[in-house]
Amino acid sequence: MSKERVDIVTAPLEILSDSEWEQLCDHCGRCCLIKLEDDQTTEVFYTNIICKQYDIEKGQCGSYPERQQLVPGCIVIRQFGKEIYSQLPETCAYRLRYNNKSLPEWHPLLTGNTSKMQQAMISVHDRVVSEQSIHEEQFEDHIVDDII
Repeated sequence: MSKERVDIVTAPLEILSDSEWEQLCDHCGRCCLIKLEDDQTTEVFYTNIICKQYDIEKGQCGSYPERQQLVPGCIVIRQFGKEIYSQLPETCAYRLRYNNKSLPEWHPLLTGNTSKMQQAMISVHDRVVSEQSIHEEQFEDHIVDDII
């Protein structure tokens, strides 16, 4: 393992450059899932519906640099305060590193590829539908608990 990888894998988030920050992301797509919030309880529910900008074939955002302009609700994790980390999936590298935990053994920075991540069913790839193909009134029908 190169020194650069060791630094990214173990360094505190606040000292990472923008490039290093981006490398820490495993590109699972879970951040791009449409989430529904119960108005009464504020409980958040995940759906198997993914943002229209997400390229399901490639398993990544299709317009990453412009994502905030194209999707006003798109979250740029680094711009939020520490409260955002508890809202991220438990396997998220940013959440894990914020809590001083190690990256999982399947993480692409450790394995050099995404095959172990795919085997661990971490990526949403091939398990989602685009929000373009679902009418908003049907979103509740797509609530799932097996993606996160």
